[in-house]
Amino acid sequence: MAKQTFTTGQVLTAAQMTSLQQTAMLGGAASAKTASYVLVAADAGDAITMSNAGATTITANTGLFATGDIVTIINIGTGACTITAGTATVTTSGSLVLAQNQGGVLRFTSPSAAIFLQFATPASGDIEGVTAGTGLSGGGTSGTVTLSIASAQSDLVIKGFEEDVNVVASAATGTIDFDVSTASVWYYTSNASANHTLNFRYSSGATLSSVLAVGDAITLVWLNTNGATPYYPNVIQIDGSTVTPKVPAAISAGNASAIDAYSFTIIKTAATPTYTVLETQTKFA
Repeated sequence: MAKQTFTTGQVLTAAQMTSLQQTAMLGGAASAKTASYVLVAADAGDAITMSNAGATTITANTGLFATGDIVTIINIGTGACTITAGTATVTTSGSLVLAQNQGGVLRFTSPSAAIFLQFATPASGDIEGVTAGTGLSGGGTSGTVTLSIASAQSDLVIKGFEEDVNVVASAATGTIDFDVSTASVWYYTSNASANHTLNFRYSSGATLSSVLAVGDAITLVWLNTNGATPYYPNVIQIDGSTVTPKVPAAISAGNASAIDAYSFTIIKTAATPTYTVLETQTKFA
């Protein structure tokens, strides 16, 4: 049931006790929604279920809930349901976008801020058998499983302990589109012919910003081969926009007759999007 105020000596009915027990077990009164919804104070302690074939939102505003209040949110529709910060602040270590049969608990740490604690899917955190179909390739409980994330038109490949490397028999020059969906390590094996631009993106059809949430980070490695005349990536971009990496020491040139390994840790710090980029250069001769 919704959050209640009780008086000293009040006798609770059996129905009230049952509802309180449901709330204690993160159940609460069922409040079914079929369209985008803005939370109200009476939702404290309740379970909101969303059912819609299209995309919906559940919005949290400030000044409605007390510290410690919780709202359980479950998406049972085929359309994605997104937990949205209205005037309140909403943070999570999981995802604010809920696919069908996903859910979690919105816990208010103050009247103006909440943390969304997403339920694990599946509860064990493991892949528990896959049936091939739309958006899935593979099958069974072992081997390689490829998952298609429609919202970002992206592919995540889970392979064991090896890491993909994109080996290219070309010389670095001009602008190089570093597609993260291809591999996280790119190795150009021919001697670079000029200083060059590295443009980090997810793929030719999707931006890196579309697959990174605020607070997400990714580490990528660029291996640049140099001959007697060294070159280096002197311009760094994310989705076509130039960024200035933070470095332990200024990088102003490559190393002759060596392979230079450049490590980039990209941290998305705001939805605008804004990034902090950490770059290092290591010579391998």
